[in-house]
Amino acid sequence: MAAPAAVSTFSPSSSAAHRPQRRLPASPAAGRSTRTLIPPARTVASSRAPLVVSSPPPKSAPAPAPGQPKVDRSGRFCSPRAARELALMVSYAACLEGADVVRHFDRRVAARREDGYVFNKASLQSYNFMSFCGGPLEVATEEEAQKLMSQNEKDSANEAEVLSAPPRLVYNNFVLRLARDMLVAVANEWDQHVEVINKIIPQHWKDEPVARILELCILHIAMAEMTSRGTPHKVAINEAVDLAKRFCDGGAPRIINGCLRTYVKDHISNGTSQPAESKQ
Repeated sequence: MAAPAAVSTFSPSSSAAHRPQRRLPASPAAGRSTRTLIPPARTVASSRAPLVVSSPPPKSAPAPAPGQPKVDRSGRFCSPRAARELALMVSYAACLEGADVVRHFDRRVAARREDGYVFNKASLQSYNFMSFCGGPLEVATEEEAQKLMSQNEKDSANEAEVLSAPPRLVYNNFVLRLARDMLVAVANEWDQHVEVINKIIPQHWKDEPVARILELCILHIAMAEMTSRGTPHKVAINEAVDLAKRFCDGGAPRIINGCLRTYVKDHISNGTSQPAESKQ
């Protein structure tokens, strides 16, 4: 799956240097297979003077829509959103290692649990796939600031537990199969999509490819979904933008939205890349 040497911008063997304040992979000494993505916490600006809250505090996880439960009867994640998040986490880790994404996925799923490891399934109910990073909050008192910071810490700890747990404890078979299918599509079309991505991303992303590994992985997954899995363009783009809102910095969601719309217009609509028959 490695990109050709002439297009080193997207080589999976890129250095592991990244933006630690936004992505918190485990220390290399802790083992590469344990790297996970943790959504960034909302920052809090406190003041002793009364201030108006500039944006609402983080909400609890929303109730799942009718017919689209977050977990199945076994208590594991069962939604396509969970599969996309898992595929992103695996592809990001594989790029940091310079490994094949499918082999990395299979290795992680097959990994044996450590002796004495216990996973709290209640953390899945508290996990919020739609928890996006917002701007700083202005609060009226130090007490309110401490309360918000404490909630951020609890949410981050819960997400860390879920994302670092053995996949078979977190995701049901449907999610595992879907995530693997996405990664197979990513691997099969990697070289082709590298060339396209190099044309549609902004210059400052090309200038800092190592700092944009996660964003590039999101593009690869969305493009593979549209061309290989036949996912409707609007669905694939919306899901990619949500992943960017959840895990990436600043203007990444807007840029990814624009890149994918350009891809659909210039490389799918004109027949350059033919989408496969829908499998969803």
